Amino acid sequence: MDDAKIIALYLCRDEKAVSETEKKYGKRLAAIAGNVLSDARDVEEIVNDTYHQAWRLIPPNEPRDCFFAFLSRITRNLALDRCRENNAAKRTGVTVELTDELAECTASDDDVELAVEGAELYGQVSAFLRTLPKNRRNMFMRRYYYLQSVSEIAEQLHMSESRVKTTLFRLRQSLRIYLIKGGFIT
Repeated sequence: MDDAKIIALYLCRDEKAVSETEKKYGKRLAAIAGNVLSDARDVEEIVNDTYHQAWRLIPPNEPRDCFFAFLSRITRNLALDRCRENNAAKRTGVTVELTDELAECTASDDDVELAVEGAELYGQVSAFLRTLPKNRRNMFMRRYYYLQSVSEIAEQLHMSESRVKTTLFRLRQSLRIYLIKGGFIT
């Protein structure tokens, strides 16, 4: 079933909307949650919570053109919240690894004014991503938004892991230069 029909089911408050969403996107949403969480029960719960949130948010929202993005954002945010809950006193390896990778792109706390808003950084990164070719933007999003491992990205994009690592390194360097030129970091 296509997204417009599934959204129409949500708008009519037809419970079939949830089962159709699960059929079409369940595995992909579970993969997103699984990239953040290691416990299969947590992953299942997050995916079910995603369906619940979609039910709650449609209407008033009607994400006809971006339904999967709408669902994946919900899933990712719920999974990250669960990760924070599960690891309140400790940092997970994935969090540390990705934080370290992206830390290369931004300055340390000493170099950045504390008054800089997170929304401004979001806008700068979004603008940077719009300058990239689709395949590189896709790779960046897979790694830093969907939290996929380098090996998963390499397999899905039919590339070697070393090529993925090199490309991601160059993208981080390009992002850093972009942020410097934009005056976001010095």
